[in-house]
Amino acid sequence: MMKNPFFFLCLLVAFIACKENKDNSTTKSEVKKDTIVEKVEVQIPSNGKTDRDLSQIEFVEQEELIPFLKAYGENNPETIVDVETEFGTFTIELFPEPILHRANFLRLAKLGYFDTSVFHRVDSDFVVQGGNSDRMATHQFRRAVGDYLIPNESISKYPHDYGMVSAAKYAEQNVSNASSPFEFFVVTKPDGAYHLDGKHTVFGRIIDGMEVIEKIDDLETDDSEWPLKNVGMDMKVVR
Repeated sequence: MMKNPFFFLCLLVAFIACKENKDNSTTKSEVKKDTIVEKVEVQIPSNGKTDRDLSQIEFVEQEELIPFLKAYGENNPETIVDVETEFGTFTIELFPEPILHRANFLRLAKLGYFDTSVFHRVDSDFVVQGGNSDRMATHQFRRAVGDYLIPNESISKYPHDYGMVSAAKYAEQNVSNASSPFEFFVVTKPDGAYHLDGKHTVFGRIIDGMEVIEKIDDLETDDSEWPLKNVGMDMKVVR
């Protein structure tokens, strides 16, 4: 389990600022569930270096992103991804229309980025979020992959239904609702989380193994919603 004083301080400050901007009648749970915010990056990862030569990964700048991901998507048409965990395997179907998000997710899966990460946020009956960790390998990958945000590609025909896969985002200075390239979440709210529509880009859905997500959704967490038990993932692009 990650323990980092700087992380918790940032989280506390963000929560206080958010609470002050809400009406006094707004409850704490309503604030928490208003948006999915990417976890603040750990500045000093604790362990778990990768033995992969990350110098071979092409670094992508923001101004290069759209043509790069469009080309990558054309050359990598796959839409089915298996995610193996200690609780079993679930399968994601990637939608074709959010072309940048599909291409980015496929690229990170093929590079092995997600295999260094864990499901780092569980808000039971709301979302399960993955794609971050306090391992050195995760942050080495992030530095190697690129420094960019993905433009919002939300599409009305893909709402935040139960079992949908959507992109996390930064809350600060993000009026365009651009996505983090590294983190995703699965909706576990039985009747959907439609207040997130338009704010986050849905780019896939769970087509098999939702019971695995439900097991992760049941994990005990600390006050920051980080599970007390780390659950990693092994991601394979199938077809």
